[in-house]
Amino acid sequence: MVKIELIKGDITNLEVEVIVNAANTSLLGGGGVDGAIHRKGGKQILYECIEIRNRQGGCKTGEAVITSGGNLPVKKIIHTVGPRWNDNKSDEVNKLKSCYQNSLRLAEENKLTSIAFPNISTGIYKFPKDKAAEIAINEVKRFETVFINKVVFVCFDDENFDLYKMLLDFGF
Repeated sequence: MVKIELIKGDITNLEVEVIVNAANTSLLGGGGVDGAIHRKGGKQILYECIEIRNRQGGCKTGEAVITSGGNLPVKKIIHTVGPRWNDNKSDEVNKLKSCYQNSLRLAEENKLTSIAFPNISTGIYKFPKDKAAEIAINEVKRFETVFINKVVFVCFDDENFDLYKMLLDFGF
């Protein structure tokens, strides 16, 4: 059974085997969690992302790719591109589900046992935080795993933290 944890803080400080980066399609860094991971993780992550981009043309919304952890205290980073919210006119709900499914699949394929997720698409991409939290939790609970034994949801703000706490029924 997968143990689910919830914390409020900075995903770049976590000691898990893999963290998930809410990336953009270029994979070259950006704002929010993406910028923080690239800044703290160092140039190695950027070089690996450039190699991926040169090979396959970036990363499409809902898909995921994997790199080393660079200077971060993790083995790997999974970069996934969340959807921009447009009242679900562009199938954003299913694209966000795919972010979690593809990230978990990559962790499983790489035999990684612990994974941490940020709140994908809830910042500048404006995905409603309550919907995003439900999708994240449901996709993690639904995923069948052999290797993953711990999933950490890392919330940067109080609003997301409180939503996850309520949905996970954590007392704290």
